Amino acid sequence: MADDSKLLSRIAAGRVSVMAQTDLLHREFGRATSNWKADGTRVTPVDIAISEGIFRELSAQFPEDQFFSEELTEADTPIPVTARYCWVLDPIDGTNNFAMGIPHCAIGLALLKEGQPIYGFVYDLARRTLIQGGPGFGVKDGDREAQIKGLSLNRQSVLGFHSPYDKLYAPHAAILVDHFKIRGLGTSTVHLAYVANGLFDGVVDHNVKVWDIAAAVPLVLAGGGVVEYVSKSPFPLREFDLQMGRIFYVAGDQAGVTEMRRLLGV
Repeated sequence: MADDSKLLSRIAAGRVSVMAQTDLLHREFGRATSNWKADGTRVTPVDIAISEGIFRELSAQFPEDQFFSEELTEADTPIPVTARYCWVLDPIDGTNNFAMGIPHCAIGLALLKEGQPIYGFVYDLARRTLIQGGPGFGVKDGDREAQIKGLSLNRQSVLGFHSPYDKLYAPHAAILVDHFKIRGLGTSTVHLAYVANGLFDGVVDHNVKVWDIAAAVPLVLAGGGVVEYVSKSPFPLREFDLQMGRIFYVAGDQAGVTEMRRLLGV
């Protein structure tokens, strides 16, 4: 079972590499200098340092793997995914929150095999907790075994939802607010991870890229939930493209996802 050994060694190394960056994350929280990328999004030196630190450790151990980060990849054209194993990193999902001293942000690291996310690590700064897992491994929220709620949706159900990027989807906000309790934490990674560990009942999001969700998708699947893509599914990942289109997905337990899609008409 050589492949099992290769997978387990990567999971162990991924966990260590993420946790090695948490001191920096906390030390610079609310203090880091902000810079602005060409697309108008914020980046800090901490985003870069975390990307470099994690990939330096992992690439030394697994030189045959590919490594993709929102902040380190410098390519104007898509990069083909050719390795059996690759890693997709969002060094700080919720950079705006991080820079302003709002604690909802996370390190999100995904391990993919043949383009499919099979294990994820989400370090939740606000709760100082590592959420990790994947299909066949279950979900751990810190030291606690976790899973999705799996309860019927009702007016007390809590959904993660970002303001729609495209005004075409603005009516969705009114529908969801009318039926559920809504939380917009400013980090797609945390929204989805909170479905996996049972804090949220579901998520609707129109406004993410693959690095925003890759680490949390295997958590939801491992916790007994589903992630359904209204737009084209990004997985299996065949190329890493900083200019990729935005992803529209709905996540939760199967019954809840079916109900949310019915309400939204998608």
